Amino acid sequence: MAVFGRVPLSPSVREIDLEFLGVPRSICSFADVDGGWLVDPGPESTHRTLLAALPAGWAPRRILLTHIHFDHAGATGRLLERWPEAEVWVHERGARHLIDPARLVASATRVYGDAFDRLWGAVVPVPAANVRALAGGEEVDGWRVAYTPGHASHHVSYRSPDDGSVFAGDVAGVRVGDGPAFPPTPPPDIDRELWLASLDRIAAWEPTALRITHFGTWTDVDAHLAEVREGLHRWGDLARERDAEAFGAAVEAHVADRTSDEAVRAAYRASNPPATLWSGWARYWAQRDAAAQG
Repeated sequence: MAVFGRVPLSPSVREIDLEFLGVPRSICSFADVDGGWLVDPGPESTHRTLLAALPAGWAPRRILLTHIHFDHAGATGRLLERWPEAEVWVHERGARHLIDPARLVASATRVYGDAFDRLWGAVVPVPAANVRALAGGEEVDGWRVAYTPGHASHHVSYRSPDDGSVFAGDVAGVRVGDGPAFPPTPPPDIDRELWLASLDRIAAWEPTALRITHFGTWTDVDAHLAEVREGLHRWGDLARERDAEAFGAAVEAHVADRTSDEAVRAAYRASNPPATLWSGWARYWAQRDAAAQG
């Protein structure tokens, strides 16, 4: 377990490395012990790592979820067993799947098979009474909420009232160490046009920093967002031209060209596996083609 704190913005915000699959810098959870909140607690399979990084007996007032993918939100129900008073913020499209995750788990189990439990752990339902469903556009106690789809139809981002940093989940991409800022594109909700609009929405907040789940806090906001925008065009177009194997090889080469650090490469493979990226684009292009044909 490691706790990172590279950027001196709000000094009370902790970056907690969940060491998913034993890989450092693959999943980051954010917590403010003084402020009483937690953003994206990660999968249930790593919840003990999260708890070990927090003060004994501490409980958040709020758990803020950027979206309900298991690597971001899977631990929420398990943590509510320990923190029954915590309010859970989530987009309204994702709320029902937190409350009753059976359909989501069944769908994911078809994809991951026997690896599901090892990757994500148990997915415990979140009591409906704890859920605060968001549409985007809210402001609560200074926290600003934006609906930011493109990576997922149930994705929101949060602007901190304390330092103006933005918790952007996956819509602001994956970036580890000296590697590239890269758009993660698993199925089924990839939408390039919505994603580009979401990046504009985040930029309009003029963030002091971007705090992303994969991985950490970044203050070169304009350059970071520009690289994600470019990547949406570059990789989306490439996925239309190449098959899954060739696309995955191109992704691996791109990361390798940017960094010689094997630990950084391992973090990209764990948090942004190339095998999932082409499938999201393939679904996007199939939907676009179907729409064009009427």
